[in-house]
Amino acid sequence: MPLKGAERTEEAAINLTPMIDIVFLLVIFFMVGARFTEQERQYDIQLPSSAEVQPLTGTPDPLLINVRRDGTILLGSQAVSLTELEEQLGEAKKNFDDQAVVVRGEGEGLYQPVIDVLGVCHRSQVTRISLAYKFDREGR
Repeated sequence: MPLKGAERTEEAAINLTPMIDIVFLLVIFFMVGARFTEQERQYDIQLPSSAEVQPLTGTPDPLLINVRRDGTILLGSQAVSLTELEEQLGEAKKNFDDQAVVVRGEGEGLYQPVIDVLGVCHRSQVTRISLAYKFDREGR
């Protein structure tokens, strides 16, 4: 049998400690921020402005030069002569100094047209040249 005086009711209490911590952090944050803006306004400095802003350009994709078995030279998908290739490589080099070129010669074709393309790259001062090949896993 429970006694009448034994029942105690506890009043609910809200813990305010985390809220007080946040309030103090916000006060410190705004005090420090206010000091920086005062220092910025202390001196009358005219900042420079830019009339022209040039966009950042990424590295262009390498130019793909295919040399077919019959000696036909393709720049991308367009057939070109050696003089046209030299003009287009010179233009690409002028637009982007670090232009890369990938030369793909057909496996069963003559190698002299590939050498001619490499000579054109040299005359156009293209220094980033890659020769593409197909890796044969069987060692043939």
